Amino acid sequence: MGILSLISGWPGPSGFGSASTAEQVTNSIDASHLTVIITGGASGIGLETTRVLTMRGAHVIIAARNIKAANEAKQLILQNNDNAKIDVLELDLSSLKSVNAFVHSFKALNLPLNILINNAGVMFCPYQLSQDGIEMQFATNHLGHFHLTNLLLNKMKETTATTGIEGRIVNLSSIAHRYTYEQGIIFDQINDKDSYSEKKAYGQSKLANILHANELSRRLKEEGANITVNSVHPGLIMTDLMRHSLLRMRIFKVFTYLLWKTVPQGAATSCYLALHPGLKGVSGKYFLDCNEYPASNFATDPELAKKLWDYSHNLVNSLQRS
Repeated sequence: MGILSLISGWPGPSGFGSASTAEQVTNSIDASHLTVIITGGASGIGLETTRVLTMRGAHVIIAARNIKAANEAKQLILQNNDNAKIDVLELDLSSLKSVNAFVHSFKALNLPLNILINNAGVMFCPYQLSQDGIEMQFATNHLGHFHLTNLLLNKMKETTATTGIEGRIVNLSSIAHRYTYEQGIIFDQINDKDSYSEKKAYGQSKLANILHANELSRRLKEEGANITVNSVHPGLIMTDLMRHSLLRMRIFKVFTYLLWKTVPQGAATSCYLALHPGLKGVSGKYFLDCNEYPASNFATDPELAKKLWDYSHNLVNSLQRS
């Protein structure tokens, strides 16, 4: 899989490629027995992922910061699919308090949990701190998802134990994980305004998504849990995620238009990882265009993954005590 495959859409070993859509990669798959949580499932590739998963019969819980937009997305899907099973719950990933409240609300629904898709994110935003006082891209893209995943793990383990169905966790990362700070993760300067780069901070957060997936996969394998964890680069897609750099991205797209995907193509790899039976037991991998793809040296460093896990765990605990 390389630039030629990306441009041509030529399928890889999985039988799918950059031109494959979310509907195509889930064709004939029955997901009516599955419950899915997707963060940011009300817009962009998150909305398309929600639409296709409900089309395949899954019960999807949209976790969204903007409840009004999420309910509008729900109604949009229901207009074309009367049988779609969708719930909407509020979640602001930049706030650990909001993450706690979301998990409480989800558990109150008394539903199983088969699949968690950590899809939401912010991109290239100007320097700002979250409600908890953490740099916004790291807080939203990584720390919020880290805490959310940990709080939902027992529910997913209970579901796999009672149903025998493999649980799956999908972290949306980006090829931008290669374009981070020189040290990979600047643990001692996460909130440092002077050294802040909106692009490198985004790359750092996307690197963290892969490292999180890899370390969680390792821990679950060691535990013998029937849950897989993988990460994905969805591709270049023009969505609201790029609102902080829209003009620059439009100019960039003019010169790189052959590399860009449609939203249905951008949602394909997430849907593939969530539902395809051919991925049973596959865990701790990075995917692009529905095929395994080599990540950066930082992203495949097990010691860095462990260090990030410990750092994130300690940071969450300290923030919740304060």
